[in-house]
Amino acid sequence: MNSLFNASSIDAGLAPLATAAAEAGSDVGSPLANIAIFLVFVGVTLFFVIRASKNTSTAADYYAGGRSFSGTQNGTAIAGDYLSAASFLGIVGAIAIYGYDGFLYSIGFLVAWLIALLLVAELMRNTGKFTMADVLSFRLRQQPVRIAAAISTLAVCLFYLLAQMAGAGALVSLLLGIDSGIGQSLIIAVVGALMIFYVFIGGMKGTTWVQIIKATLLIAGSAVMTIWVLALYGFNFSELLGAAVENTGEEALLEPGLQYGADLFTKLDFMSLGIALVLGTAALPHVLIRFYTVPTAKDARKSVVVAIALIGAFYLFTLVLGYGAAALLDTETILAAPGGQNSAAPLLAYELGGTLLLGFIAAVAFATILAVVAGLTITASASFAHDVYAQVIKKGKIDSAGEVKAAKMTVIVVGILAILGGIGAQGQNVAFLVALAFAVAASANLPTILYSLFWKRFTTRGALWSMYGGLGSALLLIAFSPVVWGRDTSFFPEIDLALYPLTNPGLVSIPLAFLLGWIGSLTSKVSEDPAKQAEMEIRSLTGVGAEKATEH
Repeated sequence: MNSLFNASSIDAGLAPLATAAAEAGSDVGSPLANIAIFLVFVGVTLFFVIRASKNTSTAADYYAGGRSFSGTQNGTAIAGDYLSAASFLGIVGAIAIYGYDGFLYSIGFLVAWLIALLLVAELMRNTGKFTMADVLSFRLRQQPVRIAAAISTLAVCLFYLLAQMAGAGALVSLLLGIDSGIGQSLIIAVVGALMIFYVFIGGMKGTTWVQIIKATLLIAGSAVMTIWVLALYGFNFSELLGAAVENTGEEALLEPGLQYGADLFTKLDFMSLGIALVLGTAALPHVLIRFYTVPTAKDARKSVVVAIALIGAFYLFTLVLGYGAAALLDTETILAAPGGQNSAAPLLAYELGGTLLLGFIAAVAFATILAVVAGLTITASASFAHDVYAQVIKKGKIDSAGEVKAAKMTVIVVGILAILGGIGAQGQNVAFLVALAFAVAASANLPTILYSLFWKRFTTRGALWSMYGGLGSALLLIAFSPVVWGRDTSFFPEIDLALYPLTNPGLVSIPLAFLLGWIGSLTSKVSEDPAKQAEMEIRSLTGVGAEKATEH
C-alpha cells in the first residue's frame, strides 16, 4: 500500500493549483464563452421541447409521452433523470474532499437500481397508468390513498428540487464570477423560469428528449475528462491515488472514516445514509413515472438494464474525477469557490482544458440540472392534477384536456416553490440534500409500494399509517436535526435546536414506516376487495390489462 502514497515519481507539473480560481475563486474561464455555450444548449433543447409540444394534447401524451419511447430511449432518459447535480457536482466534490467516504454516495446510488429492477419496474408498469398513486390505490380505497400518495410525491419532489436549484446557483455563479447571494438568487430564478417553460410547453415528451440529450452529453463529457485525468498519470490509477494523497496531505483520503468515522453518531449517520440511498431509488416518484412512458413491460425491464449500464459507467468516472480534483487542485481553492465543494468538477475541467472544456462541462452540468428539475416538476404536476384534482376533487368526471390544464397550472406553482426553496438552500452540499430526498422517498413510499405489490393482507389503514407515518417521521427528524440547526452548514447555524443527532432520518423513519404499515393492516377491521387483490396480482405479474401504448 505504501506505493500508493509515494508519488515522487510523478512529474511535478501534474499537480498545479487552479490558477485562475486561486486568484479569487470567483472568475473561472470566460463568462462570455460560458454563456454562449449555455445558450447553444438551451436553443437545441427548446427546439425539441417546442417540437414535442405539437403532440401533447391528451393526458397520456402530457404525463407519459404517449407511451411511445423504446426501452433504450427510456433507459437513457432515466439515466438523464437520475444523474442529477448531486451525481456530477456533489459526488465529485465529496470524493475530492473526503475520498473514500465521498465515493459511498456513488455506490449507494448504483446498488439501489437492483431493487428497482427486481422488485418495482415491471410490476409498476403493468399495474399503474400515470403516477405512483395508481398502483397504491389499485386495490385500496381511492380517495385517501391518492391524497396521501400525492402529498408524499410533492414532498419528495420539493426536497429533490431544492438540491437541483441550489446546484444551479452554485454552478452558474462560479462560471459568471458572481459570489453575492442576490446574484445567485437571480440565477436560481432564471433556471426555475426556464424549467417551468420546458414542462409547461413540452410535457413528458419534451422533458424526455431533454433528458436523453443531457445524459448523452454528461456521460460523454465525463468520459473525456476521465480519460484525460488517467492519461496524465500513465493510465495508472494507483499513481493518481498517490498524487491525490500527496497534494492534499491527507492519507485518510484512501480509507473509510474521513467523513463518517469520527464517533458513534457519524457511523450511525453513514448507516442511515446507506439505507436511504439503497432503498430510496425504487420509491422516487420521478423515476417511477418513467416506467409509464414505454409501450410494454419488457421495455420497462430493458429501460432499467440500460439505465444501470449508463449509470454504472458514470459512477466509475466520478471516482477518477474526484481523486483527479484532489490531485490537481488545492483543497482550499475548491472550498473557497462560490459553490464550495460542488465546484470541484468545473474547476477540474478548467484545469484540464481551459475555457473551452470548462464551458462544455458547465453546459452539461447546467443541462443536468434543467433535465432533472423538469422531470421532478412534471412528476409533481401529474401527481396533483391526476391524483388529487381529477380523481379526488372531480371524482374522475373530467376530460383529458381539463386534466392537462390543471397539470400546467400546477407546474407554475411547483416552479415558484422550487425557486424559493433553492434560494433558501444556497451553500448546502447538493449530494447531501438529495440523500435527504431519498430518505423521505424510502420512508413515505417504499413500504406501501412493496406491501401493495406483494402482501395480500395489506389494507387502506396500513397504507395511510405507513405513508403518513414515514413521511411525518422523516420530516420531523430532519426538522430537529443538524441539517437545520447548530452547524456551520446548517440552515440556522447560530441556533442549536438539534434534538435528533443524525443528519439523515432513514435509520429510524424507514423501519418505522414498514412497522406502521404492518400494524395498521393487522389492526384494520375493514378487509379489502379480494377480487381487486387477485386482479392486481395477475396484472402486475403478467401484464394482462396493463395500459397500452398510444398510437400516433
